[in-house]
Amino acid sequence: MDTNEKRSVFGELLLEHRRAAGWTQGRLAEASGISVRALRELERGRARAAQRRSAEVLADALGLTGGDREFFLTVAKQGRRRNPALAAQVAATCALPAPTADLSGRESELEQLSAKVAEGGGVVAIVGQAGVGKTALAATAADLWRAEFPDGGYAVDLRGMDERPLSAGTALDRLLRALDVAPGQVPASEAERSSLLRMLLDGRKVLLLLDNAADEAQIRPLLVTGPGSLTLVTCRRTLAGLEGVRWLALEALSDDGAMGLLARIIGADRVDAEPAAARELAELCGYLPLALRIAGNRLATRPQWSLAQLADRLRDESTRLRALAAGDLRLRSAFDLSYRAVSPEARRLFRLLATVPGPDFGLELAAIVSGASPADVRDQLDELVDASLLQATADPERHQFHDLIRLFAEERFEAEEDAAARDTVLTHLLGKAAEAARLFYPKATETGRFGSRDEGARWLDVEGGNWVAAHRVAARNGMHREVRDLAIALHWYSDGRSAQRPWWEIFSLGAAAANALGDAGAEAKLLNFVGWAASVCLGDDEGAVASHRRALDIAVRIGDRVEQTWASIYLGQVLRLTGKDDEAFEFAKRGYELAGELPFWDGQTTARNVYGRALLNAGRHAEALAVHRAVLSDAERLAGDTYPGFHRLLKALTLRAIGDVLGDLAEWREAAGHYRTSRWLAWEGGFDALEATCAFREGRAWREAGAFEEARECLAMAVDLSKGPSLGALREQASAELALLPAERRLSFGPTEREDR
Repeated sequence: MDTNEKRSVFGELLLEHRRAAGWTQGRLAEASGISVRALRELERGRARAAQRRSAEVLADALGLTGGDREFFLTVAKQGRRRNPALAAQVAATCALPAPTADLSGRESELEQLSAKVAEGGGVVAIVGQAGVGKTALAATAADLWRAEFPDGGYAVDLRGMDERPLSAGTALDRLLRALDVAPGQVPASEAERSSLLRMLLDGRKVLLLLDNAADEAQIRPLLVTGPGSLTLVTCRRTLAGLEGVRWLALEALSDDGAMGLLARIIGADRVDAEPAAARELAELCGYLPLALRIAGNRLATRPQWSLAQLADRLRDESTRLRALAAGDLRLRSAFDLSYRAVSPEARRLFRLLATVPGPDFGLELAAIVSGASPADVRDQLDELVDASLLQATADPERHQFHDLIRLFAEERFEAEEDAAARDTVLTHLLGKAAEAARLFYPKATETGRFGSRDEGARWLDVEGGNWVAAHRVAARNGMHREVRDLAIALHWYSDGRSAQRPWWEIFSLGAAAANALGDAGAEAKLLNFVGWAASVCLGDDEGAVASHRRALDIAVRIGDRVEQTWASIYLGQVLRLTGKDDEAFEFAKRGYELAGELPFWDGQTTARNVYGRALLNAGRHAEALAVHRAVLSDAERLAGDTYPGFHRLLKALTLRAIGDVLGDLAEWREAAGHYRTSRWLAWEGGFDALEATCAFREGRAWREAGAFEEARECLAMAVDLSKGPSLGALREQASAELALLPAERRLSFGPTEREDR
C-alpha cells in the first residue's frame, strides 16, 4: 500500500463496503454510474474522496442506510477538506451557546420573541443596558427554536465592548470557515465575504446569533440570511439605523422575576426563609440579572452566609453596588464584591490579566503576567472562574473576561499596579511571535524555545489574536523597534496564509516603525511586503505597484541591491496584472539578472520563475522552459538546504509553470502530467488555491488530449475546490470546460465479464 492509500480513509471504507456486498468494481460501476477508473482511483487513495453527489450515488448503490450511510457520507465530506480536525475546531467556535440553566423572569420576553419569529423570521435585535441579560435570553431562545431551523445554528461574539471590536470581515471569515469554506478560498474583501455567505445560506433555514454587537456598521454586512431563517442580534445600543429589523428592548427584571432568579441560584428554601432580605437584595442589585447572578453566586458558594448579612454589606456605600440602578459603570461595586472575596494572589492575577491585549488567554500568558508557577496560576484561574470574574471559552484551557468585568480589571490595575507591568506581556508576545515566525525562513533550523516548526505554527495560530493586538498596541506606544522586527520576521510565515491575518496592516505598521527609526533598509523591505499584501490579500494591484515603486526608490537611494531585486521581482508580477506587459517584462528581467546575488531559496527561485512567466508571455517558449527546468533541477539538488514544506511549495509552483509552457505549445499530455504532480504537492501542503488552479489546468489539458474521463474528474474537482468569489472566474472556466466534454459513457458488461473484473 502506498502513502496515498494509507491517507485515504474513504477509499478503505468504500473497499470494505464493496467487498462486504460481494461486488466487483465493474458491478458497482454499473449500479452507480461511476466509472471503474474513478472507483479504482478512490479505493487506491489517488482521489482524496468522492464529490458529494458521487458519494450519495455510491451509498445508494451499496444500499447503505441509517448510521452506515451517515458515516459514509461524513467520511467523504471530511476527505474533501484540507484538515478535518481543524474544520471541526473552526465550526465549534461558531456553535450556538448553551442555554442558561437558571433563566428566570423572562417568560414574557420569550413569548414576544416567539411572536416575532412566527411573523416570518428575519432579524430581531435584542437591545438594552449592560447586565440586563440579553445574551442569556438570546441563547435560551435559540436553544428552544433549534429544531425549527434544520440547516443549522451559528453564533459569533462580536465583542462590541472591546477597544477594537471584531470586524465584520473577521466575523464573516469565521462563519464562512464554519460552513466548510477553506481558509485559502475565503475572499479578501468584506463585500465579497458577505456575498459568499449570502450565497451559501440562500434557500436554507438557519439560525444565526450575532452577540454583543458594537454598532450598525459592524452588523450590516452580517445580515445575509433569507426569509426562512432567523438572525438574533444582541447589543447595548438601539441599532436604530438598521433597516428591516424588529426590536425587543429588554428591561430589568420584575420583582417576582428577580426573586425567581435568586431562588434558582441559591435555592428556594433560603429565599423563603428570608423573604424581606431577598427583596432588599433584589432592589440593591437593581433587578439586573448580572448583578443578581454575582450576588447569588457568592451566597451559593458561602452557605454559611445569611441573605441579611450580604444585604448589610451592600448597604454600606463603601462596599455596596453604589450605582447599580442606571448605566453600565454602575455595576462596579458588584464586581468589587466578587473581587474582594478571592485570595490576594487571585486578585493580583485578575488585575494583571487586564494587560493581555487580545480577546482570550491560556495558562502560558497568565503565568507570564503574574510570574507565578503554572500550578499556582491554574488554581488562581479556577478561583476567578468560580467567582464569575473570568469565563471559560469553548476551549477549556483558555479564559476570557466578560466585557464589563474587563473594564473593572483595568480600573483595578490602574489603581494597584505599576503601569510598566503592561510591557511584560507585550514584550513576551512580540518576541515569541517573531521567534516562531523565523522558523519559516527558507533556511531556518528548528531550534530555540519551540520544539519544532509545527509547534511554532500552532502557537502562532492559537495566540494570533494576542500577538496581532500586541503589535497594534506596541505601534501606538511607540515601540518602533519591536514593531519593525516582528513585521520583518513574519514575511515567510505569511506565505500560504494570506487570508488568516491582517497582513497589510501588520506590514504597514512595520514600515511606519522603520521610517520612525530612520531605518531605510527595513522600510524598503517592509514596503515590498506591503505591496505583496495589497495585491494578494486585498486585490489592490495599483496600490501594490505604488508600494513597490516606493520600495525601489528607497533601495536605489541607499544602494540596497537586495531590496532593488525584490522590488523588481514584485513589479514584474504585479505590473502584468495591471496590463503593463512591456514594463512588467523589463522588471522581471531585471529581477532575474540581479537575483544571482541572492541565496537560491531566499529570492532566486522566485525571480527565475517570474522571469520564466515573462518569457512565456513574450512567446519565447524554449527559453521559458529552460529557466523553469533549471529552477526545478536546482531545487532538487539543493533540497537539503531548506525544510520540506518550503521545498514542496516551490516545486509545485515550478511544475505548474512548466505545465503552462507545455500547454501553450499544445503538448497536452505532458502538460497534464506536470499539473497533476503540482496538484498533489499543493494538496499535501494545504495550498488550496494552487490545488484548484492545477486541477483546472490539468482537466483542460486532458480534454485537449482527448482523455475525457481524466478531464471530467479534474474539472469536477476544480469546480468543487473553487467555492469562493475570489475563485469565481476559475469555477466558471472549469464549468465551461466540463460542458465541452462529450456525454459520459457508462460501461456495460455481461455476467461473466463482470465476474472476471
